[in-house]
Amino acid sequence: MLYHLPRRNTLALAMCSALAAPAFAADNSLETRLQALEARLAQIETENKTLKQQLKQTDQKVEATGDQVEKIASQGGTGNTALARWAEKTQLGGYGELHLNQLHNNNPGGADKKEMDFHRFVFFLGHQFNDRLRFFSELEVEHNTVEGGKGAVELEQAYLDFMLTDTLSVKAGSFLVPVGILNETHEPNTFYGVERNPIETKIIPTTWWEGGAGITAKLGNGLTFDGSITSGMKADAGDKYAVRAARQGLAEGTKAKDPAYTARLKWTGLPGVELAGSVQYQSDISQSTDTTAGAARLYEAHAVINKGALGLKALYAGWRLDGSGPKAVGADRQNGWFIEPSFKINDAWGLFARYNRWDNQAGGGDGVDSSYRQVDLGVNYWPHPDVVVKLDLQKQKAPAGKDELDGFNVGIGYRF
Repeated sequence: MLYHLPRRNTLALAMCSALAAPAFAADNSLETRLQALEARLAQIETENKTLKQQLKQTDQKVEATGDQVEKIASQGGTGNTALARWAEKTQLGGYGELHLNQLHNNNPGGADKKEMDFHRFVFFLGHQFNDRLRFFSELEVEHNTVEGGKGAVELEQAYLDFMLTDTLSVKAGSFLVPVGILNETHEPNTFYGVERNPIETKIIPTTWWEGGAGITAKLGNGLTFDGSITSGMKADAGDKYAVRAARQGLAEGTKAKDPAYTARLKWTGLPGVELAGSVQYQSDISQSTDTTAGAARLYEAHAVINKGALGLKALYAGWRLDGSGPKAVGADRQNGWFIEPSFKINDAWGLFARYNRWDNQAGGGDGVDSSYRQVDLGVNYWPHPDVVVKLDLQKQKAPAGKDELDGFNVGIGYRF
């Protein structure tokens, strides 16, 4: 059954419906916005948790980095600083020399010496562990190659030096024997002449190193004492007990039954002046392998004087060998000396002259002269204090039947 509303009521109902429709739409839009806001808040909360986790991990890394920095700092600073300090305490260096020899042999049965030789390439490595302890080493390649037995690779020095006080130090390892002028300081820019002088090669067997322990004491007023106990030489009859051939070189199998004792007293109390004397004693120079050989004694004295442009070097060295074996070949006496005046024209140029005389069989009692004489005249040019170019003339007088070499030598050398 249908009811018919009055016209007036119908119109009111229509108006209410029209007004209610936007309200329903507004309610739906608000609900959607609320849902979106809730989703965004949930996303922010998730991101916040992620950030908190990342921050926690970052804090852990920063803490670990801080621990590492503190560890490095305790060892001397940051990584770069520690490396820099290591580099500051480590020294690298070296020297080398190339020789051209043009020497004629006046002995009819001997060969001329006309050759070029990169005689030495030497590398230095040292490290200062602290104010009281350091290490030093010297590795050398001789004659450019070791093929055919003509050259050699030699560890001439490798020792630790302990500074006990400001005036007393002790070293142990392989080091140069404190004898002569050149044995401890032999870089090519520090001496005149292409080749080292024959006295400090034939009588003092430069370069001469041994293994053991040594002491250096500064006594004051320019006086210094050096002493050492080291491995000794091993001479034999096959080389006529020549001291240069007796060096063992600290290779495997080096005999150490009979040590050598060395002492040196050096005075440098005036600028440009060095006066020194050394002695060495070895109870058996054959290392007890030759019953005809016995004790050996070395005596050496030298002077180095530089006053203005003038320079003077003089040295004497002599061996005394006990036993019938050395005496039979005249090697119970081996000695030599040289004198070398020089003149520096300026910082770059210098002139020198040297007279040398030596004899490795001076003990011969047969009246035969077995000594060598050599005169050297030459010039050094230093384009830099650590770089040198050398030229010298050489004139020898040798015993009858021995090689006698006359001519000239040219060389270049450096040190860094």
